[in-house]
Amino acid sequence: MTRATGNSTGALRVLAVDDEKPALDELVYLLRARAEIGEIRAAGDATSALRVLRAHPVDAVFLDINMPGLDGMELAGILSEFANPPAVVFVTAHDDRAIAAFDLGAVDYLLKPLREARLAAAVRRIAVTRSASHHPTGEAQADPSEVVPVELGGLTTLVPRSTVSWVEADGDYARLHTSGGSHLVRIPLSALESRWQNAGFLRVHRSYLVALRLVTGLRTVGSGTVVCLRAEGNAVAVELPVSRRQVRELKQRLVHDPRQRWGNQ
Repeated sequence: MTRATGNSTGALRVLAVDDEKPALDELVYLLRARAEIGEIRAAGDATSALRVLRAHPVDAVFLDINMPGLDGMELAGILSEFANPPAVVFVTAHDDRAIAAFDLGAVDYLLKPLREARLAAAVRRIAVTRSASHHPTGEAQADPSEVVPVELGGLTTLVPRSTVSWVEADGDYARLHTSGGSHLVRIPLSALESRWQNAGFLRVHRSYLVALRLVTGLRTVGSGTVVCLRAEGNAVAVELPVSRRQVRELKQRLVHDPRQRWGNQ
């Protein structure tokens, strides 16, 4: 099953993979409605998907998890070894694999039945990822709709990055401090730093990553410097240490970047 446009320059090439034909047909139908997508291919299992990928490079794979033979997680692991791996979006009826999906570098995790708005956000995220790969110096802006999967009482909840005030290193994990509380995630702080560097976050200390939109000022304490963050939602105002080598960069980002407004966003 293939759909191609006459002029696909700049358009996304995608592969949809699902062993259930009605689900695959629905996914293709919804993808076809997205203007950002220029070519769609489909496969009913992981082996067929690999055959397609050998013949037709794609920008993204929309991938079911539970499939006979190689499952979606195993296929995603194979794709990650490609010289130019496609972006991966999981499309599944199961909400308990989001953490593992994020660990594999998935761009998004969509639950069935699919909602057009969530699919649209995933496509935008792919476009941003693709643009960033074409702008290694960081001109591309990070996707504002990004979410982080967190486990709460045995359930996986998607926490919007836009609600995160600051992030604290917690061993090999990170703790997100948000307007709704704090959440421990199995993601190292360095990974979030890299992923969010174009989204208004800055690593101010080896243990802290902060949202620049919440900064109200800097203060000297003894021989060191702390950054002041205003309260947002249920989060409280905090002061966090800034390492000496980060003070200058923090000041430059706050003063010279017109997109940042001290405490006004």
